[in-house]
Amino acid sequence: MKRSILVSAIVVALSAVPASKQLCEGFVPQNDMKIPIGSLEAKGISQAQFNQVMDRVEKIYGPEIKARGGRLVLKRLWDNATVNASAQRSGNDYILNMYGGLARHESITQDGMALVVCHEMGHHIGGAPKYGDGNDWASNEGQSDYFANMKCLRRLFADEGVSFTRPKGDDAGPRAACEASFQSATDRAMCVRGSMAGMSVTTLFRILRRETILPRFDTPDPAVVSRMYDAHPGTQCRLDTYFAGSVCSRAVTDEVDPTDPAKGTCTAAGGQTSGFRPLCWYKPAGAPVVAEPEGLALQPAHPKSPALAASLQNPELWKGL
Repeated sequence: MKRSILVSAIVVALSAVPASKQLCEGFVPQNDMKIPIGSLEAKGISQAQFNQVMDRVEKIYGPEIKARGGRLVLKRLWDNATVNASAQRSGNDYILNMYGGLARHESITQDGMALVVCHEMGHHIGGAPKYGDGNDWASNEGQSDYFANMKCLRRLFADEGVSFTRPKGDDAGPRAACEASFQSATDRAMCVRGSMAGMSVTTLFRILRRETILPRFDTPDPAVVSRMYDAHPGTQCRLDTYFAGSVCSRAVTDEVDPTDPAKGTCTAAGGQTSGFRPLCWYKPAGAPVVAEPEGLALQPAHPKSPALAASLQNPELWKGL
């Protein structure tokens, strides 16, 4: 029997996948948010803009996945109203399920949609740390966020001929850090662009979580985890991770590694001074144990119902947006 793993993002759409697949709920409270085609809430990107992003991803990563012995299967689920994105591994198929409902959300631009796809790609090829103490196929949530900005978005944005819609807003916050990390104007602009794409997506997280506190580039999450946190971090922590990936000065060609989290990433030991993975989810190897910060509830990496617990010892599990 093929091993098939569903990666569920913002909201799990039970009707969107076969019942035979085992599911876990995403990181936001369960809700029935739907944004169908033609809805008054459909204020995001158009189908043509959605497809432009998907075309770019297939052009870049299709050959790379093939070189790894796999096949990139990018499912363009434009008609599906679910606010969701997911990744799935089935045999040699590296599957990305991209839902139109998410693309139609008012916070999503093409740059934001590109980050979503890059996060899901990160589960497949984002490197360590991975779920299940490294024994799972998928990079954990924080690493997938980090990979999205540090490697994937830079490749998607590298073609000057690609003109995506971008988030609006004040980009002064990330600009100084980007100027400190990169010498060329192109690299600096790409760093700012990736950071703002992160802000776009975290705005969506905040809305879905009904949070009133706005995530900011200058208010990093002060939490320090006592162990690696594989599940979805909080909204501010995720923005911190996108920002760190954007300012990390390691070259796109410095590949990440499936077992060594230091390879291809920014670390103090590697001589970098910024772009480190935030400690609000990342626990460096050998770091001292610290007391759990008040209010930080470390949940199991895969929240699941008691009825499923026994059957998920060797699970087909989500790791989503």
